[in-house]
Amino acid sequence: MTERFDALVIGGGLLGCATAWMIARDGGSVLLAERDQVNQHASGQNAGSLHFQLEYRMMEHGIEAAKKAAEAMPLHLEAAKLWQSLPAEAGEDIEVKQSGGLMLAENAEQAALLEQKTEIERSWGLDIEMLDRAGVQRIAPYLSETVVAAAYCPIEGKADTRTAAPALARAAMREGAEVRTRCEVVAMRRERSGWRVTLADGAGERREIAAGAIVIAAGVWTTAVGEMIGAELPTIPLALTMTTTLRVPRFVSHLVQHAGARLSLKQALDGNVLIGGGWPARLMRTSDGRPDFEARPELLRESLAGNAAAAIGVVPRLAGIPALRSWVGTTTVTPDQLPLVGPVPGAPGAFVATGGSAFTLGPSFAEVLTDLVAGRAPSTELSSFDPQRYQEARA
Repeated sequence: MTERFDALVIGGGLLGCATAWMIARDGGSVLLAERDQVNQHASGQNAGSLHFQLEYRMMEHGIEAAKKAAEAMPLHLEAAKLWQSLPAEAGEDIEVKQSGGLMLAENAEQAALLEQKTEIERSWGLDIEMLDRAGVQRIAPYLSETVVAAAYCPIEGKADTRTAAPALARAAMREGAEVRTRCEVVAMRRERSGWRVTLADGAGERREIAAGAIVIAAGVWTTAVGEMIGAELPTIPLALTMTTTLRVPRFVSHLVQHAGARLSLKQALDGNVLIGGGWPARLMRTSDGRPDFEARPELLRESLAGNAAAAIGVVPRLAGIPALRSWVGTTTVTPDQLPLVGPVPGAPGAFVATGGSAFTLGPSFAEVLTDLVAGRAPSTELSSFDPQRYQEARA
């Protein structure tokens, strides 16, 4: 007999695991299908920053672009609350530390940009303040004297990417969810009562299930999964560089970003300093020019050097700490930099979430998706993130 579920969640990263957990906790029967292993891809390869301020990439094209990106602030504010309560609610020892974040300025132009940015964020309800040089030195004496100002957000921080998604997968299973790894979705078709989905296991054996709803939480595979059901879900995959240092006694107590450079750094509880911020790596391509997500992206020397220079420039002590390793993680953004969240156009009972600060927003994305699967109106207004906007633009 065909197995039946209220929902199929496609993707076993942080978002997929959180969504499966929330749907199961809500009383739904749910199957999570992961083509590889839980947390193997983007969720387990990023640096775990919890960004609630607008990031550098959202400001580098001007203040109007920043205003547009700020439309996602309600999702950020909800995510900040959800991350704080996540370990207790999931019943797992997930490392979440929200000890505050600083976005730095090293000249008057950057400081003026920060002032404009903080005004936008305050208008959306984010708790954030501007600090002058004396204020920066008072709370972050490890920063360089070249830092003349900073925007300080007390709810920013980091989470442990190695443990968060697996912990939520275990929480989902305790609530009755089924999690299948080495389980790839190979076909989907709409039926009167929901979806008929063909799954293939690692040996290539196929079986069909029925699902009332499907949730696409597939990260860089979002566009390809959308194509399987005839939907246009445009995403832009990015390969980004990260470096971790050897363990040293704790001296960086904040998430540190920069208003004029690609930089994000923080120190883990075990003492490693994690350095990133959006420096590109090279995605491999298939013979027809598509991104090849099966191949390992290539580190770029210029990105490693640029990232290190940006970090040492504002945290001079890093110059004396050896790097342990560098690696590449992948993520997705959308053409307009806003998240893609909501019902999939032309596919009743299918829902999607990706884009934006995807790791940060994972819990709030999952909350929205759980509401949609249950037929409830989400508490967050989704019109700015509706996938329908790309259908309308094409028309």
